[in-house]
Amino acid sequence: MEGKTAELNLAVPDIKETTKTKTLPENIYHRNDLSGCDPIKGPVIIIEDHGTNVVPKGWQAIKSQAANLVLTRHKKLERGLVSLDGPDPIMLEIFNNRFMTIAEEMGAVLEKTAHSVNIKERLDFSCAIFDGGGDLVANAPHMPVHLGSMSESVKTVAVRNKGKMSPGDAFILNDPYHGGTHLPDVTIVVPVFLKSKKTPDFFVASRGHHADIGGITPGSMPPNSNTVEEEGVLFDNVPLLKEGVFQEAAIRALLNDHIYPSRNPDQNIADIKAELAACQRGIISLKSMCAEFGFEVVSNYMNFIQENAESSVQSVIEVLKPGEVSYPLDNGLEVRVKITPELKSRTATIDFTGTSAQHDGNFNAPKAVTVAAVLYVFRCLVGQEIPLNAGCLKPLKLIVPEGSFLNPKSPGAVVAGNVETSQAVTNALFLALGKLAAAQGTMNNLTFGNEKYQYYETIAGGYGAGDGFNGVSARQVHMTNSRLTDPEVLEWRFPVRVEEFSIRVGSGGKGKWFGGNGTIRKIKVLEDLEVSFLSSHRKVPPPGLNGGSPGTPGMNSIDQKDGTRVRLKGCDNMKIKAGDIIHIETPGGGGFGED
Repeated sequence: MEGKTAELNLAVPDIKETTKTKTLPENIYHRNDLSGCDPIKGPVIIIEDHGTNVVPKGWQAIKSQAANLVLTRHKKLERGLVSLDGPDPIMLEIFNNRFMTIAEEMGAVLEKTAHSVNIKERLDFSCAIFDGGGDLVANAPHMPVHLGSMSESVKTVAVRNKGKMSPGDAFILNDPYHGGTHLPDVTIVVPVFLKSKKTPDFFVASRGHHADIGGITPGSMPPNSNTVEEEGVLFDNVPLLKEGVFQEAAIRALLNDHIYPSRNPDQNIADIKAELAACQRGIISLKSMCAEFGFEVVSNYMNFIQENAESSVQSVIEVLKPGEVSYPLDNGLEVRVKITPELKSRTATIDFTGTSAQHDGNFNAPKAVTVAAVLYVFRCLVGQEIPLNAGCLKPLKLIVPEGSFLNPKSPGAVVAGNVETSQAVTNALFLALGKLAAAQGTMNNLTFGNEKYQYYETIAGGYGAGDGFNGVSARQVHMTNSRLTDPEVLEWRFPVRVEEFSIRVGSGGKGKWFGGNGTIRKIKVLEDLEVSFLSSHRKVPPPGLNGGSPGTPGMNSIDQKDGTRVRLKGCDNMKIKAGDIIHIETPGGGGFGED
């Protein structure tokens, strides 16, 4: 039809008119006509004046006496069999996300049900699921220092209670020498029974940083502790539930019967119950998943995703270059690490030989914390979305000398090892790999309180720059992933007022690529309180890389009501008066490349 345009009839029939004349096509109904009808089985479409309802195959619809449209399944869902011989790429991705979603659900329950600001507002917690052997399967993106170390806690429970666990049992621990990090991080481990009533098929666990667990200072983060006993109450594989019965009296007794007891056991109990609720959410979701796919499929894919993580790290090792670094801390300790990739075997050795001996103070990092830092760094190098799990560690051989401050002996103090030394190890690894200039290298731990109030927070600083990108300013870097308490909540719950929280402009290291800036934080106290600092890089600046300049070191002080500024050390403690201002300036990240 040259020179003419074909016309299309796009007119839509009037639904009301069609309904009135009863000329609806087969398998299409109007909702008004369903009263008193037998159930209509899908696949059908039910139209109404302001919407359309699709009833799929295997489902049926009926209009109730209340005029609601009720859909129910009348035919059992038929699923194709999932092969157990090897991972299907599509199913692998599905299970990656399903497992991570379970951990995220656990975290959401913990956030909503916790009592302390530290867990509820700052989100200083982690949740994860583990296989029957206690190996990490998947976690939500919570606290990296928790997640890489929780597996040791789970394995402690599995080994010590082998053959003695039953449904309804749960265990509590924070022992740094058996999988814990430091005492405020309290871990709840719950075995999951599906096929057997004697041997757990899986484990779920939650770990929350309690605002106070005792010790010589409020907030349980003392800067001057020399033994783990001075840092608070220690739980070592203690039964928390026995056949579903909460052992509250026994837990309270432990919290109170200590030379430095907990200052707020009621809050401890409330947060412990919240952690238990999170674990229960994980159990329900795992059972639902097994009912949907079958136990064997779920169990096999727990193994498959770990194998996939192992393969992903092996791919990273294939392009790594050897490297080593000596990383100094303010207190004279030194992290030495040498990384040697073996390309043929697709493995790598991470050797910490030469690292300083165990610290007389509290910068000792339990080996589980050192392992967590290594796991985090190599997971960061993987350029695809995979859960951080035990498979990431399988191609890695770790040498951590016993008796060093990265693998200390009991009863050495450890409270700073989890928060400060873990950051130093992470920076050292990235520097040795030539990937990233040092981040602020500290969590800038601030605690204040008295017998009534206890508060703890970590404060953001600068990320290091890398090849092709600037560092990020004012971030919770690397091994911490917590949030800062909203000023409104902080001022409502505690006798303080936030005077300033701003970016510390110019504190990032210069270079071809600039390091991120730190922050300035000022908090005025409205009552007499005791304040403690645990922080690093107040003397030694965070190093740059490939010619980049270091970041600016941090600074802690108390600006007194009379105008006097009292400079404090990176790790220090002081009793302050109402009207004084806590003043912290956090370090910037190192720069990358010559300017």
